[in-house]
Amino acid sequence: MTAASEYLSTGSLPDEYQQLAKTVRDFARNVVAPVSAEHDANHTFPYEVVDGMADMGLFGLPFPEEYGGMGGDYFALCLALEELGKVDQSVAITLEAGVSLGAMPVFRFGNEDQKQEWLPQLTSGKSLAAFGLTEPGAGSDASGTRTTAKLDNGEWVVNGSKQFITNSGTDITKLVTVTAVTGIGENGKKEISTILVPTSTPGFTAEPAYNKVGWNASDTHPLTFQDVRVPEANLLGERGRGYANFLRILDEGRIAIAALSVGAAQGCVDESVRYAKEREAFGRPIGANQAIEFKIARMEARAHVARTAYYDAAALMLSGKPFKKQASIAKLIASEAAMDNARDATQIFGGYGFMNEYSVARHYRDSKILEIGEGTTEVQLMLIARELGV
Repeated sequence: MTAASEYLSTGSLPDEYQQLAKTVRDFARNVVAPVSAEHDANHTFPYEVVDGMADMGLFGLPFPEEYGGMGGDYFALCLALEELGKVDQSVAITLEAGVSLGAMPVFRFGNEDQKQEWLPQLTSGKSLAAFGLTEPGAGSDASGTRTTAKLDNGEWVVNGSKQFITNSGTDITKLVTVTAVTGIGENGKKEISTILVPTSTPGFTAEPAYNKVGWNASDTHPLTFQDVRVPEANLLGERGRGYANFLRILDEGRIAIAALSVGAAQGCVDESVRYAKEREAFGRPIGANQAIEFKIARMEARAHVARTAYYDAAALMLSGKPFKKQASIAKLIASEAAMDNARDATQIFGGYGFMNEYSVARHYRDSKILEIGEGTTEVQLMLIARELGV
């Protein structure tokens, strides 16, 4: 029985998972929260925070010890993401992308040589990898992929571009896994494979960072590949299975994004409860007003339902059962809960909620991307309908 399934059946997490959550919660409050507003305002990557997470072993949580990991599981990662998401979504997505999108493809689909070369660096958190899927004309639509990789004298020559790539331009980013067209299949469709591209390779360029609405302390760049040459051995997984493999990574990643979203939703609840007790109007705390009470109650209900949904998806995944539908449900419900709770929390805070130094204001800006990244709300609805046979 997994920790997630144990919670669903008993209402209590095993002690080691409770301790992990508490440790990360304390780190989030004492280390992350004091610097969040500054990094957000300055659009700076929080290297000191990432170093702290690396020292705690968070980047190695779901990986075996033989590759430098902590020997935990994916649910442990999700618990950490939830706690970080309560305080700072930029920090949480840095961890999520570094593990779920950066290191996990190497672990899932890499050969032993690739694992030995890259995983110890990535699980330590001292190096980051990025997930190069999205292009100006391609994301969910694989047929739109334009980046190419052609074999030439034992090397892949990669040309093209990617966009909206997290963790792709930091000082510690060492690797990007890139989907590229490597030929045309017998059915006439594009053959899409995955190529490992070290960021030090000539011809690889992380273009200037985006000026985003939110997640301002998260590193996000467009990427350009101009005659980037890497060894033929840098093919990750089976040739022609690149897109299918990335879809598996995205299915898992949606559970992680749901956990992050639950953290954001719960963070808004916690801040609203605190503020409702402290803020007075007309001679009494605003929490004494039924309109505020009911708003906060609905916020708590959203967070609870979303948490149950991602626990359920994680339990299925870790037990080896089909989980695609449940992952999409969790991502759908949790991302909407985060956005709805951020809106309500901002309303409760009134004018203060519109000031960026308050965490609810940052959640209001940050949460919208949760309904877009790693599969939009509309994509999740499509996937759920397909799993139902519609």
